[in-house]
Amino acid sequence: MRFVFDETKATQAAAFLLKKAGGQDYLLKLMKLLYLADRQALVEGGLTITGDSLVSMPKGPVLSGVLDLVNYGSPPDHDSPWCNAIAELGPGRILKVEVDPGDDDLSEFETSILSNVYSQYGHIDRWDLVDLLHKTLPEFKDPGNSSCPIEPADILRYAGFSDADIRGMVEDAEGHRAMKVAIESR
Repeated sequence: MRFVFDETKATQAAAFLLKKAGGQDYLLKLMKLLYLADRQALVEGGLTITGDSLVSMPKGPVLSGVLDLVNYGSPPDHDSPWCNAIAELGPGRILKVEVDPGDDDLSEFETSILSNVYSQYGHIDRWDLVDLLHKTLPEFKDPGNSSCPIEPADILRYAGFSDADIRGMVEDAEGHRAMKVAIESR
């Protein structure tokens, strides 16, 4: 089950969560909240919000593309919504909304999920959140000092979907992916 990473939606989702935290928060905590939001969107609607690749890392599940944007920025010839809106403050790995990217690419369903995830988990300390997700998410596998992919189909399986339901959702996601790729290649 593959999706197309949407940097604009990822930026808007991150800014949405950061604004709920007063405009800034730790990268580690933001990564967990974004993962939980993508996970919930997948289970409730069959697609993630960001389209990002899901991976297990030593400190828990994260969104690979978002983490790459934070760690490496974007290619010089790319006008990056993330780099235009989100800034990192100092050595504590705190992210801040520098320029509000708005939320017009996010659906009402997606903003509802983001709000729900923040109200459930936003008050939890980042390290307690890491511990909680390590213990409660069955799709998380400790990769040691590396990373390993988290398959969206596994999340759906753990959420109780049948193999037939998952096959249908995979077909729908692949159709959605093909349509996005075709539109973006124009």
